[in-house]
Amino acid sequence: MGYGTNLTTIPCLLGPESLLISDSLNHLSIVNGARSSTAQIRVFKHDDPSNLEEVLREAIINGQPRYHRPWKKIVVMVEGIYSMEGGICKLPEIVKICKKYKAYIYVDEAHSIGALGKSGRGICEYRGVNPKDIDILMGTFTKSFSGMGGYIAASNEMIDYIRSHSAGILYHNSLSPIVAQQILTAFRVIRGDDGTNIGKNKLNNLVNNSNYFRSEMIRIGLHVYGDFDNPIVPVLIYAPCKIAAFSRECLKRGVAVVVVGFPATSVILSRARFCISAGHTKEDLDKAISVIDEVATLVCLKYNKSILG
Repeated sequence: MGYGTNLTTIPCLLGPESLLISDSLNHLSIVNGARSSTAQIRVFKHDDPSNLEEVLREAIINGQPRYHRPWKKIVVMVEGIYSMEGGICKLPEIVKICKKYKAYIYVDEAHSIGALGKSGRGICEYRGVNPKDIDILMGTFTKSFSGMGGYIAASNEMIDYIRSHSAGILYHNSLSPIVAQQILTAFRVIRGDDGTNIGKNKLNNLVNNSNYFRSEMIRIGLHVYGDFDNPIVPVLIYAPCKIAAFSRECLKRGVAVVVVGFPATSVILSRARFCISAGHTKEDLDKAISVIDEVATLVCLKYNKSILG
């Protein structure tokens, strides 16, 4: 899975004289991978290229703690789609800054590969960034590819190094042939190599479904995080006391929802996290929207229409 990929890859890439600069809202797998490494860690404001540049500049000027020696390696880590925020990374600006200061860039594509871009190639295709400008692309096979495990895409030299140093490879089992074939088949379908339009249609359906659902959440008066064109739609609940009520009332009406609170979010930013699928029909979405509208009125979540919800 993607969690294990980050958790075992990051420590093998970063040593005691390295600096890891992480987005403040990166996934827990990146956070724990960073903590498992011996690198120094800095954080920049969420998806804020100007603050990233400030942090990078300060780190380069001051150097390593105590003796102020130059860093041997600086790596900036971001996500393609932020899994709790539904926001799409400002990748072109971040790549430009990394090039300017000669820092490596590591992009977690767990939620964007197979979901963003005209042909499903992820954040680079969607933002118009050359993949060659990204030093490490990480992703998971558990979402768009319906398999298991994760992957790292990088130069031959870096892949050879990871293969010989990552605990996830040295001490873990390889993917089974069945799962590997499932992933390869999913690739073929998404790319259209199977001679059908199934992949293209699913990508179009995913974007249309996601944008429709997001628009409807905004229309009914909910506070919605993130950007259009991606399948993650976080709806703010805010008050922790409303988390269980929203979930249970939706379930009573036949709609199961994922609710998230502390410590996955801050205490006052509890939310419902909707993940839209290409398999959802218009009828499915309309049923869910109708139920959410009713329950949001019941538990007072329509903060766009009233400060009392």
